[in-house]
Amino acid sequence: MPLGIYISVPFCRTKCSYCNFASDVFSRAVFDRYVDRVCADVADAHKVAKEIGGQFEHEVDSIYLGGGTPTVLEAGQLQRMFDAVRAQFSVRPDAEVTVECAPGTLSPEVLQALLRCGVNRVSLGVQSLVDAEAAAVGRLHKRATVLEDIARLRAAGITNINVDLIAGLPHQTAESWQQSLDETLATGAAHISVYMLEVDEDSRLGREVIAGGTRYHAHFVPDEEATADFYLAACDLLEASGIAQYEISNFARPGSESRHNLKYWTRQPYLGFGVDAHSMLRSATPEADAMRFAAADILEKYVAGSPLQSAVISHASALEESFFLGLRLNRGVNLRDVTATFGQQAADTVSPAIAELINDDLLHRDGDRIRLTPRGRLLSNEVFQRFLAPVP
Repeated sequence: MPLGIYISVPFCRTKCSYCNFASDVFSRAVFDRYVDRVCADVADAHKVAKEIGGQFEHEVDSIYLGGGTPTVLEAGQLQRMFDAVRAQFSVRPDAEVTVECAPGTLSPEVLQALLRCGVNRVSLGVQSLVDAEAAAVGRLHKRATVLEDIARLRAAGITNINVDLIAGLPHQTAESWQQSLDETLATGAAHISVYMLEVDEDSRLGREVIAGGTRYHAHFVPDEEATADFYLAACDLLEASGIAQYEISNFARPGSESRHNLKYWTRQPYLGFGVDAHSMLRSATPEADAMRFAAADILEKYVAGSPLQSAVISHASALEESFFLGLRLNRGVNLRDVTATFGQQAADTVSPAIAELINDDLLHRDGDRIRLTPRGRLLSNEVFQRFLAPVP
C-alpha cells in the first residue's frame, strides 16, 4: 500500500492566539539547519522503519507540507525537501502534493518553486474573511489578500484549493460567519475545512477564555452553543451548494477529498518528518498491528537529534482506532469489515457501546454500517471515548 509523506514546517510569521500546534516565530537563521535535519531524516527513513519494526514501502501517492507556514521558507529550501523525498521514494505521477499556505506568503519565487516541486493542491489558512475577526486572532492577511492568492494560484494552474475556516472566533456573529461562508463559496474552492474553535490550555486564547480574562479578545469569543450553531449552519449551506461533508470538519466538491488526510482516518501507512511529526507503519511481525512513532515536539530538541518516541499498536488498540478514526468519516464504519479484520469475538466486544450510542442518538446504524448522527458529530469526542478500553 503506498505511503503518505508528511513534512512539518513549524515556522510562522506570527503566532495566532488560537493556535495549539507545535509552531512559532523563529529566526530565519535556523531554517537551513531545520531543512538539513528533515532531509537527513528522509534519507534515513528506511533504516528507522526497520529498527522500529515497521513495514517499509517505497511508493508514495501523497505528500503534505504542513505547519506552521511552509511558504515562509525560501524557494530553495522547499526545493531541497521535495528533492530529498523524491530521491528516497518512488512518487507516483498522479500523487496528491499539498502545501499549506498562509495568505500573503505566496511570493512569485515561492509559487514558482511549488510548481517545480509538483505541488497540485494548496491549503489556505484563511480562518475568516472578515478582516476584523482575522486581525483579532493575529492573522496578518485581509480578505483581499485571500482573493488575490486564489486568483494567482489558479492562473499558475493550481486549482485544487482548500480554504480553512474557524467557527467561534472572537467577535464572530451569525451574520459575520455567513459572510465568511458566502465569500468562500464565491471563490469556487474545491475543498473547505470548517473547525470549531478549540478552547483548551494549549493556546493563549484558550487559556484566557478559561481564566475569564480579556486578553486576545477572549471576552468576545462566542459561547459553545453559538459556535455549534455556526458549524451546523456551515454544514447545511455547504451541502446545499454541492460541497459534501465527508469528515467531521471537511467538505469537498466531488473528487476533491483530501487523499492524504484520508490516510489518517482509514489507517493507511504514512511517514512524518519534522517537529512533532507522527508516523504509522504496519508492523513487520504478526504479533502487533502497527507501529506509531513521533519526533520531538520542541524545535531545539528536534534539530539536536532527539530520538523518536515509538509505540507498538496491538490488535486490540487497532480495533479501537478503526472506530474512533473511521467514525470521523461521514461514511462511517462497516461492521462486516471490522469482523473480517479483527474476528467476531473482537467485534462483539464493541457491540454494547454501539447499542448505547444508537440509543443516545449519537450513532445511526444502516445495515452493517454505523455513522455519527448530526448530534454525534458535535459530541464526537464523547462517542470516541466509548470505544476506548478503560485504563487500568
